Amino acid sequence: MNKVFLIGNLTRDPELTETPSGVAVCHFSIAVNRNYSSQDGERQTDFFNCTAWRGQAETIARYTKKGNKVAVSGSIQLRNYEDNQGVKRNAVDIIVQDVEFLTPKSSGEFDGDDMDAPRASQPAKKKPVLRPIDDDNDMPF
Repeated sequence: MNKVFLIGNLTRDPELTETPSGVAVCHFSIAVNRNYSSQDGERQTDFFNCTAWRGQAETIARYTKKGNKVAVSGSIQLRNYEDNQGVKRNAVDIIVQDVEFLTPKSSGEFDGDDMDAPRASQPAKKKPVLRPIDDDNDMPF
């Protein structure tokens, strides 16, 4: 079984691109603090490159930015490649299956997800006026 769960902060803004066939792909990295400190009292941090696909890629690119805290679950993928100097290298990527945004929205910020907030380009809709119905004669009980 290949499953990983990480909680960390984005180290840079997500990069949304498309494959030649038009599939959305989002690359981002997160910094994850270790649960313990070193002998000199410093907390160690690990950095993970993450890749999300399709609709999830678009959602991550739209609603996150550098510094946001996210929870990511997915699988670990090891890639082997050769760099420009011909040296064989390994890279570890997290293939994102699920993501949860943990940074709360700012109170004055509207990102299009809040359906109760009026949009700047549209006037606020009027609430319907409700009138009481006085029709007790037709009630079956």
